[in-house]
Amino acid sequence: MFYKKEIQILKQKKIFRKRKIFDKNYIDFASNDYIDLSQNEKLLKKAYKLSINKEINSPRASMLINGYSKLHKKLEDKLAKIHRFQNCILAGSGFLANIALFESLCRNKDIIFIDEEYHASGILATKILKDRAILFKHNDENDLKNKLNRLQYESNKRIIIAIEGVYSMSGEIAKKEFAQIAIDYNAILIVDEAHSIGTIGDNLLGYFDYYKINNHNNFIKLGTLSKAYGSYGAYILSNKHINKYLQTRAKPIIYSTALSSFDTALALVNIKYIQKHKNKILKKNIKIKQIIYKEFNVKLDSQIFSLKFQNQTDMIDKAKLLKDNDIIVGAIRKPTVKTPTLRIVFSYKHTKKDVKKLCKLLKK
Repeated sequence: MFYKKEIQILKQKKIFRKRKIFDKNYIDFASNDYIDLSQNEKLLKKAYKLSINKEINSPRASMLINGYSKLHKKLEDKLAKIHRFQNCILAGSGFLANIALFESLCRNKDIIFIDEEYHASGILATKILKDRAILFKHNDENDLKNKLNRLQYESNKRIIIAIEGVYSMSGEIAKKEFAQIAIDYNAILIVDEAHSIGTIGDNLLGYFDYYKINNHNNFIKLGTLSKAYGSYGAYILSNKHINKYLQTRAKPIIYSTALSSFDTALALVNIKYIQKHKNKILKKNIKIKQIIYKEFNVKLDSQIFSLKFQNQTDMIDKAKLLKDNDIIVGAIRKPTVKTPTLRIVFSYKHTKKDVKKLCKLLKK
């Protein structure tokens, strides 16, 4: 049978993946639901009312045909305003948004420099770009500068740099220096804020907010609606010229059906909620980080706590121990990470008791 042998090899290596439906009684330390909006019934009802007030209940087509609605425009304007960017354009997912940016912005003579631990969607795009994509060492501004300096500059060659605000596997925050490098080299800086929006910064607005970096024409912010914002889809924030270019050349935007009315409405409602309750959310995040520091002497940058293991078996055994005690975490295997990693995500829903139980089992 097709791929039977390949499946057997994957199982032998203990990297075979499968879909699971988990009991709702488990304590969830695996999801990217950072603010616990997936279980907020009140906000769900608000979004429902907002979405059914429209004449059309589905987008019907891409945004470039007739799938674009007033609700989409309202969400784009809201995102641009709170993040202080000139323009916003929606995409079907963070994966599609990365493909859209990389494939469309990096023209024939352009070069993109990408962090080696960037999300899989960006790494996939480098396969399309081939010799126009250069990886630099993870979160290493000096390696990036060395590679930029070795580049033969041409007047019509654009430079693009791609980093993540918070790296999804390690929870590490990208260094502040990358923003200045982009300005110094007149490069476009793409910051994938999927895991930094709603988790870092005084206003929970991610990398630029965290470092208090003023917006610049060179900066592009990519964010998802499916994590802290508790909905589905993605958005790209940029200056007006890049925005106009993307809607004309970015294939995932041109050829994908627009976001559903409900996902759009839910994102709008949830964003307003986060902005209203940001101080309460920030205080809860600090309390959880204090527990981890006390138990493991580890200062968390974000809401992601990663524990690395020497081999796959030990990691799987630890994940099983947690599951046997009603706790779910992410057991991340190769090739997603270089070394087997338990990825633990802290959310607004977690109590002090939940976190202490987790810590006790991790130490066992």
